[in-house]
Amino acid sequence: MNVELETLEAKIEQVVALVHQLRAENEVLKHQMTAAEAERLHLRQTMTAARERLEGLIDKIPEDA
Repeated sequence: MNVELETLEAKIEQVVALVHQLRAENEVLKHQMTAAEAERLHLRQTMTAARERLEGLIDKIPEDA
């Protein structure tokens, strides 16, 4: 019976260690996702500004040129 309890205790310790590892990985992934979302927003704003600038330049081109 003592061996069974020790085996169970070892398995529980493995599960606890895995939970801690997964929580840490989850935090890293959350930070990466936040950074990627901020980068996506920045790129979208940059693309919008570039598009608006190009549209403005196109509007200045004379039609008979």
